[in-house]
Amino acid sequence: MALINNPRNFLRTLLLAVALLISVPGCRISYKFNGSALDYTVYKTIHVSEFPIRAALVYPPLQQTFENELLDYITRNTRLQTVDGASDLQIEGEITGYSLSPQAVTENAYASQTRLTITVRVKYTDNKQANKDIDQSFSAYRDFDSSLMLNDVQDDLCQQISKELVELIFNATLGDW
Repeated sequence: MALINNPRNFLRTLLLAVALLISVPGCRISYKFNGSALDYTVYKTIHVSEFPIRAALVYPPLQQTFENELLDYITRNTRLQTVDGASDLQIEGEITGYSLSPQAVTENAYASQTRLTITVRVKYTDNKQANKDIDQSFSAYRDFDSSLMLNDVQDDLCQQISKELVELIFNATLGDW
């Protein structure tokens, strides 16, 4: 404590600590702000297949919305080249769920909120390391006021849910969390 109480000794201690940190060879701090944990010397290409809708309730624009969001996110957050055919990584799947359910029932037994839930099954194949393959379902939802017509909010909700699903999928696959 005596070293820190004296301003001169504190300055010496601080300079010594900085000198030690700088002189330690082989240590490197690395941060990846995009969440991607890929080694680009190994992985160069990715193939993203179509995600057909296999849900009982079908909203046709959802497929295109989801696929565009997934491709855009991969392009923005990795240096992988998207290709058709053989690739280092593959993402394929299907939209397996698109459902509405009542939420927040009021005192007169009417739902004041409705929940839109979308589920996507994803098969991720790492052609370089088979132990990183994933076959998993991901779900996300948004609630909206039951007084609104689904047709009026559907596009916006699908966009929001697709963004959340893409982040979940990215983190479980390419993000390697």
